[in-house]
Amino acid sequence: MGLFTKDIKSMEDLYLHVLQDIYYAEKQILKALPEMIEKATNRELTAAFKSHLAETEKQVSRLEQAFTLINEEPKGTSCPAIDGIIDEANELAGEIEDKAVLDAALLAAAQAVEHYEITRYGTLIAWSAELNRDAVSRLLNTTLNEEKAADKKLSAIGEKKVNLKATG
Repeated sequence: MGLFTKDIKSMEDLYLHVLQDIYYAEKQILKALPEMIEKATNRELTAAFKSHLAETEKQVSRLEQAFTLINEEPKGTSCPAIDGIIDEANELAGEIEDKAVLDAALLAAAQAVEHYEITRYGTLIAWSAELNRDAVSRLLNTTLNEEKAADKKLSAIGEKKVNLKATG
């Protein structure tokens, strides 16, 4: 099912598609984070990635609960956006020898992921309200708040440590 295909005929179809999109994205993030943890050299950045890995596992569980609440099986649908962000991060990381600059690149990639997630969860929360899915909205709002906090934490690490070291 492509985003703008005949398969999406209703708001319900679109809602399910975007829910499947973010589920796929979270699963891809679970696969990508261990490599990011391994490549990062800044202790605070590594700790943030480890913390977000545990958080992402909980977020996947929440999404599975959301699928149950709407009587759907949890499944993902291909998400070219998250695949592109992760592919770009991997390609870029493979080209950087300076570890301080590599940390800055990893941090930037992580924030690109966070921003994608924030947009998806915000949209789904708004649509949940429109579709009278308050229980789903509450689940997703918990995740949205975690994503915003993770982004803020990454910004602080970048501004106070990683970016300074990379440019120093």
